[in-house]
Amino acid sequence: MKKTLCFVLGATMALPVAVLAQQTPTAPAAPPANPISASEKGIYQFISGNVVAAAEEMPEENYSFKPTPEVRSFGQLVGHEADANTMFCSLAAGVANPNLNIEKTKTSKADLVAALKEAVAYCTKTYGAMTDTQGAQMTKFMNLDVAKLTVLSINTAHTDEHYGNMVTYLRMKGLVPPSSQGQAPRPQSSPARD
Repeated sequence: MKKTLCFVLGATMALPVAVLAQQTPTAPAAPPANPISASEKGIYQFISGNVVAAAEEMPEENYSFKPTPEVRSFGQLVGHEADANTMFCSLAAGVANPNLNIEKTKTSKADLVAALKEAVAYCTKTYGAMTDTQGAQMTKFMNLDVAKLTVLSINTAHTDEHYGNMVTYLRMKGLVPPSSQGQAPRPQSSPARD
């Protein structure tokens, strides 16, 4: 019995050592050529993906939903995001803002989601073309001289801010926001967060 126990314990302890010994250390990945702009692009892709998914998730009948009369409807939030993304990214790209005015002119879910996807694609192209050197170039934003990468960073923050609004609207309609989908349910005693 003692021999069997010693064998089992020895084998159990040896297994992790054997597995670790087989792993060879890998060299850290080389940083991208433009680490700052590449990082900003990655964060934007994550946030904008959640915004598009939220716009797709909300049913058409809830696009006119407003938690209170003083705030934007869900559809207006989607349109606002399309307009803002286009404005920020055109400024960072150094081209004229097309002033699409999606928030005021589109009301159907199909039109708003399509406009949001177009704006995100436009921004993704702008983020992708930006280098760290180009991002350091100055431009005017709200009468301030700021770096172009700062404009893109503001766009990412703005997109994230309104994703937070969208999460609230989705939750009020009993829907799980994209960033929470696939997560284990929270205990009833803890408050829901996003």
